[in-house]
Amino acid sequence: MTPQALTRTALLTLALVASAAQAAPDPLPTVPAVDLTRYAGAWYEIALLPNRFQKQCVADTQARYRLDGERVEVINRCRQSDGSVDAVKGHAKMVEGSSNAKLRVSFFWPFYGDYWVLALDPDYRQMLVGAPSRKYAWVLSRTPQMDEAALQALLERAAALGFDKAAFKRTPQTQPLD
Repeated sequence: MTPQALTRTALLTLALVASAAQAAPDPLPTVPAVDLTRYAGAWYEIALLPNRFQKQCVADTQARYRLDGERVEVINRCRQSDGSVDAVKGHAKMVEGSSNAKLRVSFFWPFYGDYWVLALDPDYRQMLVGAPSRKYAWVLSRTPQMDEAALQALLERAAALGFDKAAFKRTPQTQPLD
């Protein structure tokens, strides 16, 4: 082999190794189905993988979902460091064929993000949601406080699905938002 051929072979091998290292993670399984009527209402954020679009939130983060025809209205609110409340309104569309377990959420049209229900207890009291990229995830509860064992079980589920369990940050729930 000529030196040029060896160089091309080495570069091709490096490119293949690099692309394999960046390959997409395994598919992310969701719950079989979500009853949106039962899903609607208030949910408190108990823990999350920190993200840039919630950096202003320091406590009391909650989401409210309301059925609105073929969409779900979403209102996210949180307390900021100065004590004021930040709110953002958006909507979610159901992904066809997902039995409502996969939603596409938009707070800034025309941009949408994946919001998949990954674990949901039968009574619709607590859940784990996240994105297939595994960069975003939240543990939500119908109540501002959650049993520690239940929280740990959802964090273990997140880890089993390939999320970084150690990166989850707890959200203080100090007082209800008006």
